[in-house]
Amino acid sequence: MDLDEMTHIKVPDEAAARPPLPATALMNVASSRRLGLTSRRAVLVIVALLCAVAMLPGTARADNPIVQTIYTADPAPLVHNGRVYLYTGHDEDGSTYFTMKDWRVWSSADMVNWTDHGSPMSVATFSWASADAWAGQTVYRNGRFYWYVPVKDRASGQMAIGVGVSNSPTGPFTDAIGRPLVRNGEIDPTVLIDDDGQAYLYWGNPNLWYVRLNADMISYSGSPAQIPLTTAGFGTRTGNTSRPTLYEEGPWVYKRNGLYYNVFAAKCCSEFIGYSTAPGPTGPWTYRGTVMPTQGSSFTNHPGVIDFNGGSYFFYHNGALPGGGGFTRSVAVEKFTYNADGTIPTISMTTTGAPQAGTLNPYVRQEAETIAWASGVETEPSGEGGMNVGWIENGDHIKVKGVAFGSGATSFSARVASATSGGRIELRLDGVNGTLVGTCTVPGTGGWQTWTTVTCPVNGATGTHDLYFKYTGGSGNLFNVNWWQFTGGTGGTGGNLLTNGDLESGTTGWAASGGTLSSVTSPVHGGGRALSIAGRTASWNGTTQDVTAKLTNGTSYTTSVWVRSQSGTPSAKATLAITANGTTSYLQLTPAATVSSGGWTQLTGTATASWSGTLTGATFYVETAAGTDGFFIDDASFQ
Repeated sequence: MDLDEMTHIKVPDEAAARPPLPATALMNVASSRRLGLTSRRAVLVIVALLCAVAMLPGTARADNPIVQTIYTADPAPLVHNGRVYLYTGHDEDGSTYFTMKDWRVWSSADMVNWTDHGSPMSVATFSWASADAWAGQTVYRNGRFYWYVPVKDRASGQMAIGVGVSNSPTGPFTDAIGRPLVRNGEIDPTVLIDDDGQAYLYWGNPNLWYVRLNADMISYSGSPAQIPLTTAGFGTRTGNTSRPTLYEEGPWVYKRNGLYYNVFAAKCCSEFIGYSTAPGPTGPWTYRGTVMPTQGSSFTNHPGVIDFNGGSYFFYHNGALPGGGGFTRSVAVEKFTYNADGTIPTISMTTTGAPQAGTLNPYVRQEAETIAWASGVETEPSGEGGMNVGWIENGDHIKVKGVAFGSGATSFSARVASATSGGRIELRLDGVNGTLVGTCTVPGTGGWQTWTTVTCPVNGATGTHDLYFKYTGGSGNLFNVNWWQFTGGTGGTGGNLLTNGDLESGTTGWAASGGTLSSVTSPVHGGGRALSIAGRTASWNGTTQDVTAKLTNGTSYTTSVWVRSQSGTPSAKATLAITANGTTSYLQLTPAATVSSGGWTQLTGTATASWSGTLTGATFYVETAAGTDGFFIDDASFQ
């Protein structure tokens, strides 16, 4: 993060004059707000000056905290189908207590560029709850996502554990049982699904409890049991006779290489992160020491631990954003390596964050709310579905990290809307004032949700760079951005080999390998149209396109396509059928992923197409691994 990035971090209430979205566009997703209040401008100046001292040439730029548009807390990461989904709490601006009304979801394929999926669940999801959307965790089982959260039970006034459920990792979530799963006044649920299929729910402050969940994940067998909090198991606390161990709250229980880990917030206040291990899911536990010392400007902390793409990652929260503190927190992440004996090293908070795992492909449609670092902007629900970036003012910007332009981009398109006179999107490399490779003019469209697509030429975008969208124009709010995409030159690595990949030209270029193909206006992932395939009689029936004349032997191709089922939860995948010398082989282009009717799922992957002899046919398919459920596709890319 450089000086320009820090000085333009803005706060919500400054744009109050802008009219809100129509209620029909909200789709049960609570809109974001800018961080803080105008009075915090002085704080921003001080922070910027301090950061400027560290921003010498060669210094790594910050990517922690990983969300800058709102305050986030209590991270709960989940790895699913090649992406990390991050479930967080949401501290309200200016809070002087744990004022939290909803939960949020983000996702990333590379650990640095995070897509904002909005708020798919809130206190209002649970009719029996009155307040306190506090720390929870989401797990996947049986084709569904279960989000265990603590909320205040209206009838008793006690904290209780509720369960939200969804067919999609990004929701929307509904109340699974219409009542608390368990209620004893304690908080912070975490769930472990053991290798034998037995699931355990743990929670507690000041105690530590567990129950054995049934296979349905929304009921349990037996009664809640306490895990003995011994000093051998959870360390020794001094100065508090009522809490003799270090365990405080926020357990995160998981299994790795046959060993059970319980990572937890320790010794309030301020908290640090400690951990214990055990040979079994219920103990006996042995205290192993500190994971993260007391650091940062939040007096609480909350752990989340995952393995992803060969690396291990530790999520936590602090008060690092302007206006941040114990009640206005922000989620961050660090990469780490376990010691040879399985112990966890001591991890410190950094502003650098985790390294990028791969690169970002600019030649497929990217959501505008996919962000490595944001300055000044907010996100909000889009009338076209999902979220969009809004509340953009002159000088605001977004950084997208590690964008792989390859041999070169030739044009840039963005989906935009403006109720004023619009403005400009400057495309810059490696800094907010870095090399200018293109400028797109955004016109007034007559409304904040009246969308149009603008395109402009690009020159000089080659190789891999951090991409900065710098927004310029007059005063006040300029425009919204829903998505963006670059196009590559002839023969470049950027060209989408699929005709009509965005599906905006109906069925042009596409065919069906069985079933009925049609162009639809709802649902859509982006733009105004998508493809529907119905009446399938076999799993291989699907949407197809001939790419025979476009393939090069031995070349790696990256696929991205968004899929949504018409019913059921089939497992979808993209496949390339290659016919050479009279023999047909099938190359799986993406891992199979569960899709649902409740939202869009991205299939993405990279595979090398090769053959012997003369190529006589190559067909790109989107199909299902089994079953004949109908589905939709949108925003397809093969390059």
